[in-house]
Amino acid sequence: MTTTQEPDEEEEEQVDDHLADVEEGAGCTEIWEHLSERRNDD
Repeated sequence: MTTTQEPDEEEEEQVDDHLADVEEGAGCTEIWEHLSERRNDD
């Protein structure tokens, strides 16, 4: 028997938290730019 564990909501939020400010429907370029800007801010 195979069982799968579903991630907790808290874990799921942490995984994509870095994309919270990206507009829905954004393409690869917009996501890349957003991540680059965040990296520069750090």
